[in-house]
Amino acid sequence: MTEIIIDKRYCGPPNSGNGGYVCGRLAQHIPGAAEVTLRAPPPLDTPLDAIAANDGTWELRDGVKIVATGRGVDVELARLETASFDEARAAELLTPIKPHEHPLPTCFVCGPARAEGDGLRIFAGPLGRHAQTPVLAASWIPDSNLAAEDGLVAPEFLWSALDCPTGFACNCDPQSSAVDRTPLLLGRMSARIESRPRAGTHCIITAWPTGRDGRKRTAEAALRDEAGKLLAMAKTTWIAVERDVQLGR
Repeated sequence: MTEIIIDKRYCGPPNSGNGGYVCGRLAQHIPGAAEVTLRAPPPLDTPLDAIAANDGTWELRDGVKIVATGRGVDVELARLETASFDEARAAELLTPIKPHEHPLPTCFVCGPARAEGDGLRIFAGPLGRHAQTPVLAASWIPDSNLAAEDGLVAPEFLWSALDCPTGFACNCDPQSSAVDRTPLLLGRMSARIESRPRAGTHCIITAWPTGRDGRKRTAEAALRDEAGKLLAMAKTTWIAVERDVQLGR
């Protein structure tokens, strides 16, 4: 058993952890690619127990409450979308949610109220060259405070960076490309890290919706460096919720 504390810096909604970050923290206990399912809002500044089961799965617990479960999986994407760093920068200017309209302005990953070097400030917007299938892109230059002891960006921040762009993608209808603003919460994320970049590396994130089924919306994402090297990939399932649920009320 290992203790995990989600610092308030890493919030998504104001009173709970950013989903991608929490998934990444639990995934550190699982060799290779992993899938993490969020069962409850991850509390902040609270000692949580990461517990291994005999079948190789892991649970993140808040006392007796299961917050998340994780297991090893194979992660393969049906396609991989790419963009240049300049294209990603241009896409950010078209982000469908402007700063004053953002539903979670203090989110560690996509919150516009977070300062440079504090939040990741990843603002995904549509790539104009994709006329039929919606594809979003964003740039990201990891800050030095995201580096682990080996000087490379810590894995949980790669999970984080792939999280919110897929949420933005899930609000793009994969059939019509119409954009809505349905409140969403991350339900499940699987990711595979190929190579961890150094802080200061110019990175490009692409994300695209893959389907809808009732309240469930799915998307995929890829993270590359400016030279086109694949760093990580992810598949996510988001759940449409009421606004009060998104805010943890």
